[in-house]
Amino acid sequence: MKTFKIVALQVLEEKQAKNIPLKDGLIINKENEDGSWVIEAFIDAQYKPYFEELREQNMPLEIRVIITHAANDPAPFTVKIHQIVDMEEHISVLFSGRLSKRRNEYLELLLDDLIKEGLEGEELLTEFKARMKIGKKPVGSIKKSK
Repeated sequence: MKTFKIVALQVLEEKQAKNIPLKDGLIINKENEDGSWVIEAFIDAQYKPYFEELREQNMPLEIRVIITHAANDPAPFTVKIHQIVDMEEHISVLFSGRLSKRRNEYLELLLDDLIKEGLEGEELLTEFKARMKIGKKPVGSIKKSK
């Protein structure tokens, strides 16, 4: 098994992503034949109703995590919420799942967002490069959490 720190978490909903601010997080590659991963996100307790609702739906969930450094590309996963644990002012959300989409799909979504925002030419290229690093500026369709 290999363990990594996660620095960002997004939940995808209808081709849009919701940024979930992390207090801390960890991801474990179980390195088994199923290709399964375990992801633990330590987040503010205000998100408990949101994650409880997602867990009650009992459907696979698409998430993106950035591992180790904010400059890394997001890794897409298909997961289910295994457990939600109260921890005073925070909660721990435990996901289990598998690596899903490839990087190209993320890039296509990013480019599509920029075009929909009306960017073109050199401005499009500059903004595309800037947003490749998710920690700098959210993608147009990525909604920041309140």
